[in-house]
Amino acid sequence: MAIPQLSPEERQAALEKAKAARIKRAEVRDELKSGKLTLDQVLKMKNDPVVGRMKVSTLIETLPGYGKAKAEKIMKELQIAESRRLRGLGERQQTALLERLG
Repeated sequence: MAIPQLSPEERQAALEKAKAARIKRAEVRDELKSGKLTLDQVLKMKNDPVVGRMKVSTLIETLPGYGKAKAEKIMKELQIAESRRLRGLGERQQTALLERLG
């Protein structure tokens, strides 16, 4: 698969779009960590094109009292692939996450 050749302007626009997405995901994580957003509220944002790309493991690690090891354990228990992103969560997985963490 060939890598598309971007003009300097297109490249800059792509970099700005990626930066805005990272900032938005960081804001959502900060609001979850501070309690401004609940896990349920964040999961309901999974169809947002930016928030939906957040990894489930990153979301769990953001919760107070959870780190990488706990997140990996929970994902394994709930049979959620480590590469799964929020937008890819099925209803069963979403319900299981809320029951386990909410």
